[in-house]
Amino acid sequence: MATNRISINPITRLEGHGKIDIFLDARGEVANSYFQIPELRGFERFCIGRPVEEMPLLTNRICGVCPEAHHMAAAKAGDAVYNVDPPRTAKLLRELLYMGFFATDHTTHFYALGGPDFIMGPDSPVAERNILGVIHKVGLEIGGQVIQMRKYGHTVVEIIGGRKVHPATAIPGGMTKILSEDERIQILEMGRWAIDFALFSLKIFKDMVLSNKFYLDLILGDIYTHRTYYMGLVDANNKVNFYDGKVRVVDPDGHEFAKYLPKDYANHIAEHVEPWTYLKFPYLKQVGWNGFVDGKDSGVYMATPLSRLNASEGMSTPLAQAAYEEFFATLGGKPVHQRLATHWARLIELLYATEHWVELASDPEITSPNIHTVPSATPTEGVGIVEAPRGTLTHHYVTDEQGLLKKVNLIVGTTNNYAPIQMSTNKAACCLIKGGIVNEGLLNMVEMAFRVYDPCFGCATHSLPGQMPLEIVIHGIDGDIKEVIRQNID
Repeated sequence: MATNRISINPITRLEGHGKIDIFLDARGEVANSYFQIPELRGFERFCIGRPVEEMPLLTNRICGVCPEAHHMAAAKAGDAVYNVDPPRTAKLLRELLYMGFFATDHTTHFYALGGPDFIMGPDSPVAERNILGVIHKVGLEIGGQVIQMRKYGHTVVEIIGGRKVHPATAIPGGMTKILSEDERIQILEMGRWAIDFALFSLKIFKDMVLSNKFYLDLILGDIYTHRTYYMGLVDANNKVNFYDGKVRVVDPDGHEFAKYLPKDYANHIAEHVEPWTYLKFPYLKQVGWNGFVDGKDSGVYMATPLSRLNASEGMSTPLAQAAYEEFFATLGGKPVHQRLATHWARLIELLYATEHWVELASDPEITSPNIHTVPSATPTEGVGIVEAPRGTLTHHYVTDEQGLLKKVNLIVGTTNNYAPIQMSTNKAACCLIKGGIVNEGLLNMVEMAFRVYDPCFGCATHSLPGQMPLEIVIHGIDGDIKEVIRQNID
């Protein structure tokens, strides 16, 4: 049967590069679609042979959007490789830096990447469906607050991490930089302002999204709904934790399926490879890979802000806990399967990050000079896990006795979500494109299916198939396509 091909290339408002190829059958219905990642990053290979203590600096260059996540995961993996426990102050400093980063990152996604679809409307003109359009609609004062929130978060990273981008102070065994009392007070004051900003952002979401019947129906409808497993890092009380804890997985009914320490991740997670993309598809080993399908019999899981809320039993800060309870009460209880609700969940996490920011900056021990335990054990193997804004991030290192890396495995936040993203974009395309009728607004609604995951493909791609997916389009002098040569692309 003859097919027509629609290509959304490049996809927009994400970190990294990607495209969506949609194939229509003779009736104009969607036969299939592919969310394809055409770029390759080779960090797992070229880090081999490097000293493990260099990894917090090397891996934070994977991405300019979330270098803090790689910096922390690498430092924690280094702790594990040397079997060293950093002093409490070092852990406080690491986590405080991380809260500033999380608040900044979630702010960026809501206002610049995901928010335009709701605040401006999914079918608004392309020239207006961006951060500038958002600022024009909500007002310059609010736009200034968004910039201020990002500035404050980057300032926290710079004070503790030494640089606004690519922090440099977390090392195996702790930190290299002490926090002064003046710096602590500055961070504390910024954190108090940030809490008010987070509360205000939640109010914007309620006023502009939840009170709009079109958007509410879109959130609660079937187009963007999938029943999968959910993953997230939790503390000893099963509360959301971005920096430390155990990984908890719940099934599509919300029951605990697994809970494991970072060192045991390989007993629970495996990765599937498809020839048409550079990105792998992680799945739950105990269920198995059964394709891009929903339900308990599918090993597909999700790791996002929505996933973390589903996988946890609450938030450890009071305002975020109240918002958490309102979220599930409004959407009908746990777990929530409507993917567009991730935008709301992200703002609840923003509130938690700012509250915890203030808690950490108020701890009297955070200015202690005791920030490093010198590693003394022979290096071997270690795993470090943190929650990146876009999903659970795993760094696994194996070294020789000199601490030189023999093996590196990275399961990046976005990589966890690749199978759900493929499922979401395919379902959206099938639901929205009928009879071959296609317009820019509909294609943007297909893109909305991946934006809820806040993907970062710059650092997620690390699989090299047996043959490189390649497409060459040959144009004539008149601009017409003369020939298309494809390799390993359906």
